[in-house]
Formats: sequence, structure tokens, C-alpha cells
Amino acid sequence: MNSRRTFVKKGIAGLMAGGIISFPVKSIADQAPDKKEDTFKLGVAGYSFVHFKLDEALEMMRKTDVHYLCIKDFHLPYNSTAEQITAFHQKLKDADVTGYAVGPIYTKNHQEIDNAFDYAKRVGVELIVGIPNHEDLKYVEQKVKEYNIRYAIHNHGPEDKLYPNATSVYNHVKDLDPRVGLCFDMGHNKRDNQDSVADLGKYNKRIFDIHLKNVTAATKDGKTCELGRGIIDIPAFVKMLRKVKYAGSCSLEYEKDMKDPLAGIAESVGYFRGVCQAS
Repeated sequence: MNSRRTFVKKGIAGLMAGGIISFPVKSIADQAPDKKEDTFKLGVAGYSFVHFKLDEALEMMRKTDVHYLCIKDFHLPYNSTAEQITAFHQKLKDADVTGYAVGPIYTKNHQEIDNAFDYAKRVGVELIVGIPNHEDLKYVEQKVKEYNIRYAIHNHGPEDKLYPNATSVYNHVKDLDPRVGLCFDMGHNKRDNQDSVADLGKYNKRIFDIHLKNVTAATKDGKTCELGRGIIDIPAFVKMLRKVKYAGSCSLEYEKDMKDPLAGIAESVGYFRGVCQAS
């Protein structure tokens, strides 16, 4: 049993922003390698960095050892030139970060959907996180077939009249092309008084991306909090991730202390990795 696992067994609560502390019990030579924590692609949803320039966001990712980013337009505008996109990707590469998706992108008509797919193609990603109107879903399906870019609809909780929870998204996409699915915001789903662990199990085949977060209450008044401090059972969620063999990204969307988020992001990242290591 490696030293990190030893510490986690003594209590996940000890995982804080400075990283995972360990208490060695035997020499490294005697320990078998354990790669469980690498099973999932841990990333950050770009909205977490809405108040920061790209360089500042990448520095926070470096400090927390996270290497996947869902790209928001405030870091790479929709009208970016080919040269600007190339420079953006070079900056990510230099920071050992991969931009794996774009969004969330809100669209109100076919032209905006066209623009979203054109943007994703130019950026070079294979996933769009979007929020289309119900009446535009068949058009989204048409564009998915045309571009071969997957489209994941984001749920936003009880205030969202279109897609409050995972079930509402699934019911709208279940008969569409299988490349149209969900960006499962587990926190907003819980704020709509849904069971995020059970819903991951039910809808996993159409979940392409997860916005990883915890919340303080299963109501619209619930707030984002550090991953280990909310009401969602994160160890149970991780067990479900393993059970369904989830292969997409788990991107932390941290919406607390958004002008000073590093400590909360680091604590949440450490907690998630600790849970993954222990389960």
C-alpha cells in the first residue's frame, strides 16, 4: 500500500490546498505502483477563471497539476484568427495543458449554432458544450453529422427553464444521433433536487463531459463549495464513475470565491484525487 493511500485511509478531510500529505510506512521499493487516480481526465471548466487572463489561469492549473481545459470565449474569442488560435494552443502546450472542448456556448438560432460549430472546428476540438433551444435540436443533430463534432448539452439547475437537470437533457436527446449528449453538471443537478450519483449511472452512455462540483443544498439556494464539503457523496460518485467505466473529462467548475479561487480549486483537486486513490 503506497504512502498516499495510507494517508487517505486515515481521513480524506486532511487533503488540503497544499497537496496530499503522506506518512510513509515502508520503503518506496516495497510499494506497488497505484495508478487509480489517473483513471479520469481531471480538468477545469474555463468559467472557473472568468476573472483571470489566460496566463493567470494556466498558472493556477500548473500549481494544482491539472492538464485539461474546457475553453471559454473570454480566453479565446469566437472571432479569433487562425494565427491567434495557433498562438493560444502554443501557450497551452507550453503549460502542458490540452484544450479538449469549447463552451458552454448559448445559442438562440441556427446562425449562432453554425457559428459554434465553425468555431469548434477552427479551434480543433471534438466537443462543444452548448445550450440550444428545444426547437433547434434537430438542427444541432444535423450539424453534428456534418462536422462529426460531439455536442454536450449543459444543465443549469432549477432556474434553467430549458435544461434544469440531467433527465431533462436526456429526454430531449435520447432519440437523436448518439453524438448529441450531456455535459453533466452534477452540482446544478443536485440543486434541482436530483440524485447525481444515480443519474450518472442512468445516463452515462450519453454523458460526454462532467462539470465536477459540490453544492451546499438540494435547492435553488444551494451554492458551489469545495468538493469535499457539500452534500453530494463524492466517494459514491467516484465509485459510479468506475462502475460505468466513464471515459470523458471531469472538469472542476469552481464558482465560489471566483476572484480568489486558487485555495478552493487546490483543495477540491486534492480531495478528488484522494478519493480516486482510496476507492
